[in-house]
Amino acid sequence: KRPPPQSCLSERIARLEPFARSITDFGKPKHHGSHQQENHSHGKHHRQQMHEFHGARMTFLQIDTGNARIEHLLEELVHVGTAFVPHPCRREQASLITRFENAIAKVDVLDNFKKEELLFKDFSNYDLIFRTPSIPPKFIPVPKEKITSVTKFFFSNCPCPIIGVTGTKGKGTTCTMIRDLLAACGEHAYLVGNIGTPALDILPELTKNDVVVYELSSFQLWDLEKSPAISVVLRIEPDHLDVHDSFEEYLSAKQNILNFQSEDDFCVYFKDNENTKKLVEKARAKTLPYPLENAEKSEKMSEVLSALKTPGAHNRENAEAALLASFAYFKKSKGFSGEFSDFLTEYISELSTALKNFKPLPHHIEFIRELNGVKYYDDSFSTVFPSLEAAVKSFPDSPLILIAGGKDKGFDLEPAKRLIFDNPHLVKAVLIGEIADKLADNEDPEKFFKAGKDFELAVSKAREFAEEKLNDEEMNSDTCLVDKKPEIKSPVVLLSPCASSFDMFESYKQRGDVFKQLINEF
Repeated sequence: KRPPPQSCLSERIARLEPFARSITDFGKPKHHGSHQQENHSHGKHHRQQMHEFHGARMTFLQIDTGNARIEHLLEELVHVGTAFVPHPCRREQASLITRFENAIAKVDVLDNFKKEELLFKDFSNYDLIFRTPSIPPKFIPVPKEKITSVTKFFFSNCPCPIIGVTGTKGKGTTCTMIRDLLAACGEHAYLVGNIGTPALDILPELTKNDVVVYELSSFQLWDLEKSPAISVVLRIEPDHLDVHDSFEEYLSAKQNILNFQSEDDFCVYFKDNENTKKLVEKARAKTLPYPLENAEKSEKMSEVLSALKTPGAHNRENAEAALLASFAYFKKSKGFSGEFSDFLTEYISELSTALKNFKPLPHHIEFIRELNGVKYYDDSFSTVFPSLEAAVKSFPDSPLILIAGGKDKGFDLEPAKRLIFDNPHLVKAVLIGEIADKLADNEDPEKFFKAGKDFELAVSKAREFAEEKLNDEEMNSDTCLVDKKPEIKSPVVLLSPCASSFDMFESYKQRGDVFKQLINEF
């Protein structure tokens, strides 16, 4: 291939310097020279990194085209003479293959395999192995210093403070709130992780004056060796036990968000959850618990929280976590000397505006439309009990038609069953997917309808039940003899499955998108 112009090449090399350095530093002693010494002779440094980089050999395990954006990195590597060797590759990567020919450094991509097969793979010729989040490090039979990931790579090379957020649910919402709050206060904040901008895309643009808000799942935290300056630990409940060996392993992975913090760092945590408190017991960082008790909430705090228009007590809790994390960032990185109440007072206008303008993330109790007096909400992101609980409690007095069910992940469904069928406002539970029979087992047949894997039927029946309920309420109101007729509450059709989607859909996003499409076609 014809090489790019020299100016373009230099720019690309400069953007890849951290990556090249991370490759060539493996196995070498650390040198602690001054920053000036490290970066002397910029052009010479480029040539040196190019020379050393060409000798490296890497492999990427299971490229995730929709999330990790490793292909973006591969696109960059080809311009510094790196070869891409597929083994085997996905169809969508075929366009990349033809460009990655003249091999100097080797980048292999292993894909379409079972993780257990990695135990029998010979990785001895590789200097570095990139794993995608869902591959457990224990299945890669090499010393741990040879294994990295997008998250580890980002943490090692990010020049600015990182606010990391983990928990079973609520990470995306809390991260977005933090980003919005900091931006409203004048900070240049980036949102990365499973939401926002892909981490590798923004890394070359970051400076020490920026701040990154990183959503961190247990898979990303599995082998992390550097904690964020400010950690936020939300409510933690059992999840991903089809990947983790046990709940203890799941907790151990989450623990890494705290393990490498110092006494100068901060940890914001949800104090009403035993699993969260168990993790934080070992924290060295300064701790900031939430939710705040009524006595602790100042008038300013109440004023800021009242600006939040998104329904649900859980969203107010997320907002408290986001406010405390923003305060911690200002304390650590901006030299703010006051207390939390002082922070709220100084930035009252900016913080209130950010929460007022906050919009729920897609598929997070997202309002779709109101039709014939019925309100429809998409909460397809709900894959575990805490999400279902938060969604149901967001509509405490409304007649509820709930669409629930999905892939069987082996969880105890009894808490979900009691939340659903003991709800006095439940009109009907429309049950779908593999766990429909388990959810219906020993429950009143009048309270549920089983649609199995016919999602279109489930949505159609939910509409039917909701409109019948509203018609019944209106008829009862018309025959009421008292002067003041009772208020008629709009029925709510809520998709909140409390299960993953893989028995019927490619992802929770597709499930939610199909639900929206069906509702909008009514």
